[in-house]
Amino acid sequence: MTHGGTPPLAHRPHPTPPELRPTLPEWAIVTPERLEHIQRVAELASGWAGRLGVPDSERNRWLRAVWLHDALRDAPAGELEKWAASTPGPAELRHGPASAAHARADGEDDRGVLDAVRYHSVGLAEWDMVGRILYCADYLDPGRVFQRQERASLAKRLPADISSVLREVARARLIHTVKSGWPILDPTLRFWNSLVGTGAGSR
Repeated sequence: MTHGGTPPLAHRPHPTPPELRPTLPEWAIVTPERLEHIQRVAELASGWAGRLGVPDSERNRWLRAVWLHDALRDAPAGELEKWAASTPGPAELRHGPASAAHARADGEDDRGVLDAVRYHSVGLAEWDMVGRILYCADYLDPGRVFQRQERASLAKRLPADISSVLREVARARLIHTVKSGWPILDPTLRFWNSLVGTGAGSR
């Protein structure tokens, strides 16, 4: 299946394991490599849910956000413009808002899930646990090639110390943003200030 010459929707050779469901929405536009990233993020989130003993309903919220967060990461500019025309900042940050808008149009009505997806690249002070888990799992994906040992240690620590790990992940992502010469958007500033001002809450 293609979308006007865009990368094809990546299909799994096998069904998604039950512990990682739900799965990608039908409208997703992802490469096979992106799909592998999303599945690794799902594995992290599902593992944390098990170690934390969260209810199945909450675990499902986490996984819905995971499968949605990069659903349009490989979409063409026109598709992102359609769903996220008013998003400020670099074009690279449009896929989250675009995926959230598409998910909402597709029937997703959980504000926590939608906010997690929309702001997963920049952070949001008002996040509930869905956004915080997605933000950390996305960064701590073991398939990423940088600082593997340090990030693996953070991933292992998270269930026992969510607040501290969240702050460390946010700090690393903020430093990367500055080094990349990208603008620091208002949601990112407010998110960071909320973490260092009052601690990463246990909401």
